[in-house]
Amino acid sequence: MKLDKVIAVRTNKTIYRDGDKVIKVFDKDYSKADILNEALNQARVEETGLNIPKILEVTKIDEKWAIVLEYIEGKTLDRLMKENPEKYDEYLNMFVDLQVFVLSKKCPMLNKLRDKMDRKISQAPLNATTRYDLHTRLASMPKKDRLCHGDFNPSNIIITKDNVPYILDWSHATQGNASADAARTYLLFWLAGDITGADKYLNLFCEKRDTAKQYVQQWIPIVAASQLTKGKPQEREFLMHWIDVVDYE
Repeated sequence: MKLDKVIAVRTNKTIYRDGDKVIKVFDKDYSKADILNEALNQARVEETGLNIPKILEVTKIDEKWAIVLEYIEGKTLDRLMKENPEKYDEYLNMFVDLQVFVLSKKCPMLNKLRDKMDRKISQAPLNATTRYDLHTRLASMPKKDRLCHGDFNPSNIIITKDNVPYILDWSHATQGNASADAARTYLLFWLAGDITGADKYLNLFCEKRDTAKQYVQQWIPIVAASQLTKGKPQEREFLMHWIDVVDYE
């Protein structure tokens, strides 16, 4: 495999293209368990029949673990939205339809979103009272078993030249409550600075899923606490704003 064409650099990993393959090479100190879990998640989601890049190989290159996947030719939905602002609403509709379709699927071998959220709340740099309130809120939320992407945003959708959408990056996939996945997407729009898009997204999602907006909003403090564990200083003030909602509700 040739590693001379870098197509993206992320924290602790570099992504290369070699012909019709994508090679995701992780840093030497990256958890082997997390890498294998990411590959396993993607392999399990493949079985749902969704359009996603297929896993071709998990290997080691120069003592570093690597996941080899199919390369999908096209543009990200995020790029298309920026290149064609007049078509933003059309693309947002496509985006929400795709998420609703994903959430219609079940993938019973994936880890449970509720367990992940419980663990993240415990790890979050918050005081004990707030963590207790968040654990209590999580325990009160209905248990579901929908396929949740966990990082569903326009930069993780590739549109081919034939207008076929493919969904990337299943490393955070779990099974759980669809509204939790929507709350995370809403936060991701905000964190990207697209406040108008966030509100449009939430309205569209609730309309297409026939879900009360307040129900999705109840998940926001929980997913904000989860995001806080990533330790990004530039996000802390914004996330604390949403987490503090627990205190006055």
